[in-house]
Amino acid sequence: MKHKKQYKKRSYLLPLFFILIYCNAWSKDTLQVVSPSGNIAVKVWMGKQLQYQILYDNKTILAPSSIDFLLDKNRSLSYNNTIKSSSIKKVREQIISPVPERRRVIPDVYTILSITFKQPYKVDFRVYDDGVAYRISTMFKDSIYVNNEVAAFAFPGTPSAYFPQVKKREDADIFHTSFEEEYPLRRIDTIADGVIGYSPILVAPESNPKIAITESDLEDYPGMFIGGTGSSTLKGVFAGYPLEEKSTDALYSQMVVTKRAPYIARTSGTRSFPWRALLIAKEDKDLPNNDLVYKLGAPSRIGDASWVQPGNLTDEWIIDINLFNVPFRAGLNTASYKYYIDFAKRFGFDRIMMDAGWSDNNDLFKINPDINMDTLVAYAKEKGIKISMWTLSKTLDRQLDSALDQFNKWGVNFIMTDFMDRDDQKMVNFYHRIAKACAEHKIMIMYHGAFPPKGFNRTYPNAVAREGVLGSEFNMWSNRITPEHDVTLPFTRMLAGGFDYEPGLLNNATKKVVRPISGTVTSPGTRCHQLAMFIVYDSPMQIFSGNPSEGMREPEFMELLGNLPTCWDETVITDAKVGAYIVSARQKGNDWFVGGMSNWTERDVIVKFDFLGEGNYTATICKDGINADRYAADYVLQKDVQVKKNDEMKIHLAPGGGFLIKLSKQ
Repeated sequence: MKHKKQYKKRSYLLPLFFILIYCNAWSKDTLQVVSPSGNIAVKVWMGKQLQYQILYDNKTILAPSSIDFLLDKNRSLSYNNTIKSSSIKKVREQIISPVPERRRVIPDVYTILSITFKQPYKVDFRVYDDGVAYRISTMFKDSIYVNNEVAAFAFPGTPSAYFPQVKKREDADIFHTSFEEEYPLRRIDTIADGVIGYSPILVAPESNPKIAITESDLEDYPGMFIGGTGSSTLKGVFAGYPLEEKSTDALYSQMVVTKRAPYIARTSGTRSFPWRALLIAKEDKDLPNNDLVYKLGAPSRIGDASWVQPGNLTDEWIIDINLFNVPFRAGLNTASYKYYIDFAKRFGFDRIMMDAGWSDNNDLFKINPDINMDTLVAYAKEKGIKISMWTLSKTLDRQLDSALDQFNKWGVNFIMTDFMDRDDQKMVNFYHRIAKACAEHKIMIMYHGAFPPKGFNRTYPNAVAREGVLGSEFNMWSNRITPEHDVTLPFTRMLAGGFDYEPGLLNNATKKVVRPISGTVTSPGTRCHQLAMFIVYDSPMQIFSGNPSEGMREPEFMELLGNLPTCWDETVITDAKVGAYIVSARQKGNDWFVGGMSNWTERDVIVKFDFLGEGNYTATICKDGINADRYAADYVLQKDVQVKKNDEMKIHLAPGGGFLIKLSKQ
């Protein structure tokens, strides 16, 4: 018996010994912080570099990973540095969003570990029940050069990732990108050193939880790309500061960097740097509803934001103003835009967009001679419709003050600016400068050719929309858009903020149909797949990109689409699987809207109405028609269906299908 007891004692000590070996960098100085519910734990210690590890339900989901900040004059975070002190604080607050993409009241509940060092550095770790974030702060008296930043993300095992790889342009370096790529799933260890993607990157281990890597509160600093290492570790990669630029000679000219500095930023020596964020989801359906990136954004800087009133609008770019059944020659002219105004008025849209071509791209005051702005402004005002304008970013920057004054005179309170295609420090500062100037003129702004919002929409609520997504316009010239891509976006790109996909194409195609890439633009998947995007995708400024002349022939469908809200009191993801399908429910006042989308796999979904309040609701249902698998524009529109809390409804989705349900409280 004595020998048996000794054996048992050693059997407990042996695994502990191996744990200590695995975490050999840990010491008595290892710090630990846990999330409010205790499901996530973060361990932090100082070795040759600052290291941290994340555990979920006591299982390591991020192996020891390095943090460092490499400055000039050998003043790195790791050089001759030790932890001086630390503190832990529990925070329970809430954020009221003036432009609620998902919900108006956002709980902000976390535990924060604040670490100070012998050198003038501080690092904060916030641990939520659905994610972890850290940021570096410096306390140097003078300005600093940041040569580089070490942000490593080491994963146990051999996980895969939904990785939007940046493809190098012929005329520029790898850091010039419009942030419009697919999200193929690939093993992390097959991503070689030198290959980069833009965040969010969604990491999918062999078993959940999934982990998304991104950032928030990006200001006066370059954005973080995610690079491969040929192993199960990913790393942050940053564009060098632009020392020299040249203007491209193109229809949509832009500034291209021709020489970069050996440093990534020159900035204030006393400041906080962007948050490095990891969103953690035990179930796929938890991802599209994660507010971590917004919560990490800096609070609003525009004061009273009641004037920020986003909504829905039309745009003519994708269909090339290819109107028909009209008594005028369609094109960039006064008559066509008056038609758009009439269409918007009839079907409930708030405004129209006048896209590229209303003026000279390089001079906003050189208006297209076929357009009479005074006539259009007066006509829109008479109809109660707003006009919005496209701008080329390089031109807007040069003519900023005078252009914004002119927009104010026309009553324009929403503009788009386009073709930035970078996120180095200089370009990031452009975003802040433009949003600030627009806010001073009470103008809302949308960025195209842009990186994801990453909390910017909290700092500048007037920045109501952002592209940075492979969206509808690619149907004009490619076959890159697929229903699988569409149902991957809510779990990847959307994690960093809403996006301007521009749904609503009314010509729809099955998988077998060869779609033209010129002339009449078609979309893969069904009509209801397009309709559901208005509910599934976050975007306070939703743009209908279909052809109004086609819409005029389907008034009931357009009345439903044109009157959909774009901001929400609450959002619930009832069921979802990355790349396969998603069902989202959104509340606006007493009403609810449910949207569902599928990849090319035909399926039935069960919609459970347990999110409803008490009482009866009247449902309007738009779903795939019985022949939608053969003719993708086929749909059924049902009205006056009675629904109450805890009811269930089975809905059939055709290949590439979708549905929308509007629930009105009786």
